[in-house]
Amino acid sequence: FVGVCGGEFSILRSPQSVVFRDGSWPVPGERIPDVAALTMGFSVEEDLPWPGLAVGDLFHRPQATVLVTVKGVDKLPVKGLSYPIENAVPFSLDSVANAIHTLFSEEMPVVLQLAPSEERVYMVGKANTVFEDLSVTLRQLRNRLFQDSSILSSLPLNSLSRNNEVDLLFLSELQVLHDIASLLSRHKHLAKDHSPDLYSLELSGLDEVGKRYGEDSQQFKDASRILVDSLQKFADEMFNLYGGNAVVEVVAVKEFNSPLSRKTRSILQASQSKNENPYNLAYPYNYDYSVIFNIVLWMMIGLALAVIVISYNLWNMDPGYDSIIYRMTNQKIRMD
Repeated sequence: FVGVCGGEFSILRSPQSVVFRDGSWPVPGERIPDVAALTMGFSVEEDLPWPGLAVGDLFHRPQATVLVTVKGVDKLPVKGLSYPIENAVPFSLDSVANAIHTLFSEEMPVVLQLAPSEERVYMVGKANTVFEDLSVTLRQLRNRLFQDSSILSSLPLNSLSRNNEVDLLFLSELQVLHDIASLLSRHKHLAKDHSPDLYSLELSGLDEVGKRYGEDSQQFKDASRILVDSLQKFADEMFNLYGGNAVVEVVAVKEFNSPLSRKTRSILQASQSKNENPYNLAYPYNYDYSVIFNIVLWMMIGLALAVIVISYNLWNMDPGYDSIIYRMTNQKIRMD
């Protein structure tokens, strides 16, 4: 299936080192991860013939890439450059995360991939320390909303209700955006290191609101407006935390037109899903792996050499001259 499938790729904030051209060039949906990789200065397997991304400053690459995927709407009236999406298929930033982890494993960059509605989370490096208090399960998100410091105390809900599960799911995703920026602000030094960071978020709450009330309902209109304001605020906060050296992108898709879409659980299921690995990927090594590997390797080599040297000396030993046992026995026999 090829063609424009109802979707939009928007650039909310971008540093001067990354140059996006203003135009209506369609972005291939399957090449969105390559766009993210090229903006961070990584190479891709195939050339990207998309004129929307120009060659920027190769020596000053962005310190972070933030990509938010919003399901349930073709476009969002956000501020920034926007491009239509061609062939909107499901994509993943796993290749970009693997490149960051491979090239900067010793510096432990922040890599966070999160889908709150599916309770799917992946953290690498210092993200485990920064976002250890982040709510990731549906029960945690619901409890977080009713705390004193939640967004419910300051967010105008209008037609949305606190007693509806669909509305709470949508609001909990906005709470996650707020908490990510809030937790990162407590560790500002991590945004100033030399390793690039990656944030990939997938929001499905607006899609559920549209299915429940209809896209012409007042609830869907209010949710869309609140989401746009929250995304713009989140983009500004992340951009400022990284000192103006971060790329914040939003992908809005009505529906992924592909039979190879990811298997998801029920959006309102309360039980926690198991951590599945559909791609059979290896477990990511931590920064202690190289240390432990060298200790075990050289210890085994040392023990092997010691066994070889001892065995050689025992094989070529003269019992009457080298062994103290035979020497003492001979002397005792002579004295007797």
